[in-house]
Amino acid sequence: MPDFWTDSGYRLLEPGPQGHLAVGDDFLRAYFLRPELRPVEESCAAERALHAALLANPREAVSEARLAGLADSDARDNYRVVLAFRDRLAAASTLEECYLRLFLPADEGDAPGGDAIPVPPLFIDQLAHVILRAVLEDCEDGLRARAGELLFREQKVTINDGHVMAADAETVEMHATSGGFGSLGRLIVEAQAPLRTVQLDVLDETNAALYWTRDQRYDTVLNLNFAGAGLDALCRVLEAWVGHFLDLSVSIQPVQTIADEKWVWHVGLDAEGSALLNDLYNGVEVGEARLARLLALFRLEFADPSVMAADIAGRPVYLAMAMTPDGSLRLKPQNLLVNLPLAERA
Repeated sequence: MPDFWTDSGYRLLEPGPQGHLAVGDDFLRAYFLRPELRPVEESCAAERALHAALLANPREAVSEARLAGLADSDARDNYRVVLAFRDRLAAASTLEECYLRLFLPADEGDAPGGDAIPVPPLFIDQLAHVILRAVLEDCEDGLRARAGELLFREQKVTINDGHVMAADAETVEMHATSGGFGSLGRLIVEAQAPLRTVQLDVLDETNAALYWTRDQRYDTVLNLNFAGAGLDALCRVLEAWVGHFLDLSVSIQPVQTIADEKWVWHVGLDAEGSALLNDLYNGVEVGEARLARLLALFRLEFADPSVMAADIAGRPVYLAMAMTPDGSLRLKPQNLLVNLPLAERA
């Protein structure tokens, strides 16, 4: 099986206990190689010196006075954001710890010093990307790897003839604006010349191996139909995600309805799914148009019910995944880590 998601930064890290990823200098250094921080022709001497120092020692402390010495205000702002995130990474023993702390209450999850600079969503997605790469290290199923993209890349969903199709939102946008031909395509669009139709391949069990040659192109489509191979692949990825972080064994299976008079707990896999489950649970009227945006329901069960809160131990947890009115789907995989009804651990 070829290496995949090489752009995730996984090869800059060393797996430690339980396969969790230790934060090393090479990984920290990669953030200072981002285009936003690379000096340009107009960069001042202070900016060039700071960049060189951080490449040599990516953990070097940088004072506000030193940042104030940078001539370019955008460069100052970019360094503040990246350095604040660097400090979060460096303060954590593993990437997994850093990721989880982002979603804890403020008094538990704040970086040292009460850092109030928000973490860009891009960085959160990047953490999910590289951690999931570790989770799928031994994966041989292209469908599961493609399903894994849902945890860190926004999707555009279309429903045609009962088929629920998820395509990468950025790829869809690129084809919509340029026909997939970059700047040349945009020129053609502006000239209103006809574009060649771009057909994205739908992965299934027969052609899943195709994924390994296109893993960083994000140009394949996943069928999320009930009882289909694509939705099953997503379930297996979500099970592995929970197991990696929480060291718990769970089973996740698609269901068509929640016919449970003792429904006691649910978790939305995205903002739309959370709101929809909350309303259904509370008996709020939900219109047909909103229900039509529900893409999937799932039933999660723990292999060992004793790890659950005592008052609901043994009861299933229901999950939902729903798209926005414009067909967007952005999963929040952290919900499965911080919103499960777990017992207090010693």
